[in-house]
Amino acid sequence: MEKESEDKPPSNLVFKINSYLEKLAGKSAAVRREFYPSDEENESLDFSCDDPLLEEENVLVEGLVQKYPRRVLLELTLACAAYCRFCTRRRKVNDIKNGKLSREQLDTVVEKIRQEKTINEVIFSGGDPLMAIDMLEYGLNKIIPIEQVKIIRVHTRVPVSNPKMVTTRLVKILSRIKKQAFYLSLHFEHPDEITSEVERAIRKLRQTEAILVSQSVFLAGVNDSTEILAKLFNRLAELGVRPYYIYRCDPVKGAEHFIVPFKKEIKIMTELRKVLSGIAYPMYVVDAPGGYGKVPVPLEFWNGEWKSFRDYRGGEIRIVGP
Repeated sequence: MEKESEDKPPSNLVFKINSYLEKLAGKSAAVRREFYPSDEENESLDFSCDDPLLEEENVLVEGLVQKYPRRVLLELTLACAAYCRFCTRRRKVNDIKNGKLSREQLDTVVEKIRQEKTINEVIFSGGDPLMAIDMLEYGLNKIIPIEQVKIIRVHTRVPVSNPKMVTTRLVKILSRIKKQAFYLSLHFEHPDEITSEVERAIRKLRQTEAILVSQSVFLAGVNDSTEILAKLFNRLAELGVRPYYIYRCDPVKGAEHFIVPFKKEIKIMTELRKVLSGIAYPMYVVDAPGGYGKVPVPLEFWNGEWKSFRDYRGGEIRIVGP
């Protein structure tokens, strides 16, 4: 069962939930905060914007974004199994019906990748690429033969938001990626998300022989705690999912209430460095707003003011938010 709001939700981000998440949110306040709208979404602040990472300025063709020299982001669909209230692409994911690439558009994307000989890494994203499994299969069949593409990544939240969608068919489709190094990036925020259903989904995905990694975002009122993140990252490592990144929440309009004070994040990551193994410890980064690059943040082991930093092009970025 799936529910989708017909009314305009706060900040215009669609509200969509399924019976699995609805039940989980009934038991976990953290999960509920991640997926259910709140009036806080209408309290936009001066430092936020709709597209803080400047993705729209880096579109090569419809559905293909390139911010970095050797890799591209391929947005198959804007649909998700459920919509995270902190979504950095909330400006566009509402357009679900028009936000799915056609085969003709995907052919154009593939041809563009083929022409750009420096591109060696393709990242399937969205939305969520597992919400468009036919197009994912079609796209993989087109991209796998491209000689210059050496790395394929698929980024998904589906194993958390609707684990029953990790089907035998999906495993077979992903298992076709043999020629390239294959990374499957899963998005986790809180240990309550790791249910028995999710663990089964992860075990299925390991059958694809993908390298499993996770990405997380610091979220106020959800995971801004050393104990919560230690439990999350330890459990992921035990399940064969390597914690890869934890981000500072992007300053996107409608999600400002999720931003954790910067010094609190640094303190938490410093404490985690003391208690987690290297396998369970993710890199803590700021995805430079209005800038370029995912910049690592120094911890309390080093002296520093933490008021500004430089992105990969040398531009100075001031820390925004609390």
